[in-house]
Amino acid sequence: MKTKQKTAPKHLSREAKALWKSLLNDYCIEDSAGIVILTTALEAYDTMKSAEGAIRKEGMTVLDKWQQIKPHPLLTTLRDARAQFLQGLKALNLDISPLRDAPGRPGGK
Repeated sequence: MKTKQKTAPKHLSREAKALWKSLLNDYCIEDSAGIVILTTALEAYDTMKSAEGAIRKEGMTVLDKWQQIKPHPLLTTLRDARAQFLQGLKALNLDISPLRDAPGRPGGK
């Protein structure tokens, strides 16, 4: 079943929307299941980027109430979101090279 959705969901970040457009066009993702997987992967991407920003700003460690150094709580969020993003790309069965021909890339199969 093919879908006509060509615009990224509005709740995605600008960067995720750019990835949406690129992946949708480069890999010809047209089926409903592919759109759902791509959307979910890019939601995880946004979560990953948000956690990265907070960790970059606040540092990799925090002090607990006893002033002991502990890993930043968002490190697990970052790890999980990164894994979900990569799993979504894997679920889409993306190859290294997109299907359409482009300069410097081998032709599609």
